[in-house]
Amino acid sequence: MPRNIQNGQNKWKFTTYRDWCSGFWPGELWYLYESTHNKKWLSEADKFTRQLTPIASEPGFDHDLGFQLFNSFGNGYRLTKNLEYKAVILKAADSLATLFNPKIGTILSWPQNVKRMGWPHNTIIDNMINLELLFWASKNGGPKRLYEIASTHAKTTMKNHFRPDYSAYHVVVYDTVTGKKIKGITHQGYSDSSMWARGQAWAIYGYTMCYRETKDPQFLHFAQKVAGIYLAKLPEDMVPYWDFNAPNIPNESRDASAAAITASALLELSTFVKDKSQARLYRQKAEQMLKALSSAQYQSRDVNSAALLHSTGHHPNGSEIDASIIYADYYYLEALVRLKKLQVGKRLYQNL
Repeated sequence: MPRNIQNGQNKWKFTTYRDWCSGFWPGELWYLYESTHNKKWLSEADKFTRQLTPIASEPGFDHDLGFQLFNSFGNGYRLTKNLEYKAVILKAADSLATLFNPKIGTILSWPQNVKRMGWPHNTIIDNMINLELLFWASKNGGPKRLYEIASTHAKTTMKNHFRPDYSAYHVVVYDTVTGKKIKGITHQGYSDSSMWARGQAWAIYGYTMCYRETKDPQFLHFAQKVAGIYLAKLPEDMVPYWDFNAPNIPNESRDASAAAITASALLELSTFVKDKSQARLYRQKAEQMLKALSSAQYQSRDVNSAALLHSTGHHPNGSEIDASIIYADYYYLEALVRLKKLQVGKRLYQNL
């Protein structure tokens, strides 16, 4: 599976089906099939999707099963209604649920690295996106408790993962004995008190999705709050620096992936808010982000075979800085598909 093209290079670095990014490439192929109805994309999407099948049967394999298997099998089932895909999704949801700690109220992140990191139970903001897998499974043949797990995780995260200004911590560490929050820290952001751009994008996307799945107004209200601070602090071209508090702005790396994720989220959020002026604002901001990403500054065009340039993966680790990254392309394409649907008056999202 393609993972990234490093700055200054023009060839993809590939990774295995077990990587957390493995679902984005087949997900892109499904969006291409949806947009063009070309059977070539259907064949390729099916081929790459099926390569991920083994990880669905490994209990507690990884907290990122949603990224891996819902972007691939989920999109595939939405478009084809293939029952083999559905079976894999349901298995994956059961596996993800084994990482839920009811005493704490969240799903464990990085289960294979708990001892190395020295955190009793940690939860990252990225995990909000994986909840969609659980919501879907609970409504499509899986146990109803999956819905409660997803909803509880979202509410616990809402309570513990955000500062008073609604900026998100990357990681929250919990005490497994008392179930209480120990501390909020960063892993991929600039500092424990900074607003990591992609983390805030995950929050906007995650709570928008939670409202779609539950129609609980507190999730809609919270999605608007976490979107508000992100929008207020954006640079003029609507593409954030990798961290809003990075020390050398404007001489810091941008993160096109955060812009793509947020654009996709805001398009959906614009369909939920009842205030028409606010809905127009979200739609307008999303379109501005997509316009920027579609410009010569951010589109790769003849630089390499990715869609976008200038994303940042793990800056503190020196990894994927100012690179083309597969999840930036995925959410960019998703946002374009969503915008096209809105422009022709189609429903943005239909239950699978």
